[in-house]
Amino acid sequence: MCWVRGIPVSVATQAVIGIGRRGMARLSISRWWNTTEQPFRRSIVAAGGSLQPKPLPPIWREWVNTALRSKADVERAVSTVQDVGLAPHIERTKNWDALIALGTILEATDRKASVLEMGAEVYSPLLTWLYQYGYRSLIGIDLVHRERVRRGPIQLLPMDLTATTFRDRSFDAVACLSVVEHGVDPDAYFREAARLLRPGGVLVTSTDYWPDPVDTRGQKAFGQPIRVFDRAGIDGLLAAASRHGFATTGRLDLEADERAVRWARYDLEYTFVAMIMRRTDERATRDEG
Repeated sequence: MCWVRGIPVSVATQAVIGIGRRGMARLSISRWWNTTEQPFRRSIVAAGGSLQPKPLPPIWREWVNTALRSKADVERAVSTVQDVGLAPHIERTKNWDALIALGTILEATDRKASVLEMGAEVYSPLLTWLYQYGYRSLIGIDLVHRERVRRGPIQLLPMDLTATTFRDRSFDAVACLSVVEHGVDPDAYFREAARLLRPGGVLVTSTDYWPDPVDTRGQKAFGQPIRVFDRAGIDGLLAAASRHGFATTGRLDLEADERAVRWARYDLEYTFVAMIMRRTDERATRDEG
């Protein structure tokens, strides 16, 4: 059963009376809604989320371009996520950088914006959170996907983040959370992000970090050697970003005293760093003018 101008009309009745192209288009939208949008919305509510979340408080701003300082900040992030009506990330520490990404994108764009998350797993919450705040042009990519996955309007696609098939300037915001440490070439990453972002677009990058080198004992995860960036490694990331016209939106504070993150499977402790960047090169400036 679907509704046409407020009147319930069965599929069989429509076939008999012929409702024309406009009616069939409405029927197609109704079928899409019933098979994709409604179950997705129900899953959000079932997970403890709200379809009308509260405005996001500005707590995330104090964490922009910094390292995650403490486990207490992790708990503050989780509490904030829950208080506004969002379902937390399954890994508590990941709510910290996901919240920074959410706040940055909400502040820098509007609901019509196109957003790409690089390295988005099915359980990654950022795109779902943006959906809850009214965004609909949402795409996630990762090589773990074998085929396209739809979650409401969100598309999850199998794709290499350093060599996507999207057109130039396809997105208003790009996020890449705890991915670049897994064997991603920094130059290839920033080159592709620069190609994909529209003038004025924002790039959110987080990664595993500790000020001093961390011995990962040659262990591998996701088919790549585990890497925890130290200060020198972050300097290398920033240099690669600069080569492709990116700079952080403010001073990057790399001080860290507490190892707030523990990867129990590999017996490693470290923290995160979250960097917000925009294009600053002459070409981007000229395009924006």
